[in-house]
Amino acid sequence: MLNFYMRYGEKAIKKARIELWDNPCPEKDYEINISFSEFTCLCPRSGYPDFATIAIKYVPDRKIVELKSLKLYLNSFRNLYISHEEAANTIYSELEKKLKPRFLEVIGDFNPRGNVKTVIKVTSGEIQNSKIKVNAGKLVNR
Repeated sequence: MLNFYMRYGEKAIKKARIELWDNPCPEKDYEINISFSEFTCLCPRSGYPDFATIAIKYVPDRKIVELKSLKLYLNSFRNLYISHEEAANTIYSELEKKLKPRFLEVIGDFNPRGNVKTVIKVTSGEIQNSKIKVNAGKLVNR
């Protein structure tokens, strides 16, 4: 017999919204690193699941992200048909819009599928090993 009721975790994920807290030390520049190793989404072409570790690094300004709300937000991608690039950029944009941090970097390190591995890095600072610099969201050649 199939059971079609929504479980409490599914309800929490469906209602997921990123919650912010006041930064306890806004006068300091300090780095927060968050790693979420159970990220999943669906390939928009095949529908197969994609698995990744999402790494978030930021220097907060006035707000910090509440971790349970972030976990639920990231879990909300599990049934979305979304590319690796769009997933990483969506997470970055949502955090940038809400946190308004001094610095933000989101890395989507996707597990190989079909012998192909992708790592997507979205950052508000300099792109390492490149002659491109990002200023206020615009690419500028150095």
